[in-house]
Amino acid sequence: MTLALAKYRKVFAIGIQNTFVYRWAFVMRSVVGIVPLIGTLYLWQSVFSGGKSSIVGYTYSGMILYFAMTVLMENLVTPTDDEWQIAAEIRDGRLSALLLKPMNYLAYRFSLYASNRLLYSAILAPGVLFVFFLLREHIRLPSDPATWLAFAGSTVLAALLQFFIAYTIAMLAFWILEISTIIFITYSFEYFLSGRIFPLDMLPPWLSGFVKWAPFTYELYFPVQIFMERVKGPALWQGLAIQTGWVVLMGLAAVALWRRGVRKYQAVGG
Repeated sequence: MTLALAKYRKVFAIGIQNTFVYRWAFVMRSVVGIVPLIGTLYLWQSVFSGGKSSIVGYTYSGMILYFAMTVLMENLVTPTDDEWQIAAEIRDGRLSALLLKPMNYLAYRFSLYASNRLLYSAILAPGVLFVFFLLREHIRLPSDPATWLAFAGSTVLAALLQFFIAYTIAMLAFWILEISTIIFITYSFEYFLSGRIFPLDMLPPWLSGFVKWAPFTYELYFPVQIFMERVKGPALWQGLAIQTGWVVLMGLAAVALWRRGVRKYQAVGG
């Protein structure tokens, strides 16, 4: 067990080293990751300047906190090109070398994902802290320790969910030569239904049932709602249960597609 963990710790370390090969590109991507927040703040400032005190329960400060936390969550848990890299390994035949090694490919890819997210978050942290300092009059932190625990747990589940979705899509490369269209379609749904554009509370009531059960809701929107203490009690536990269910379902789908794909796999490159 210790030997197996040491193996993936080594992969984790290699992932960090590989990231630093293109360190300036990585740093620039980290900095640019905060830029959308600036445009979003100006947009909602314009919306609230019309005299509205709140929109679907969000004050101007609440809206700023929502988007600040959404950007933070996105940078913490969203995979960076993982599905493209996995698909390329399958398509180009580089997977063959990995199959000969005594390691689980899913654990191998998750180790690389975790190393990338950890380093990305560490580099982004000073910029995020600076932005939060500038917006401090609008930032309200949870006062209940239980909220922090629920938020931390939901964030971990959101990271697992996003990773498993990306991994599952990448597995289609065993059957489809070019999966870019599928990736872009999935990303379109993710971008809209994860709450990046606006809080999902703003969607019409007849869509509430779909939003509640869709996996994308639990990638960003739900953890942010926990942090803002807008979901509590039974609704909180139900949301965590749904989020956990999607993580388990996507994890099983990832494993099943991998097993079927490996049986079909034929190396065509080096």
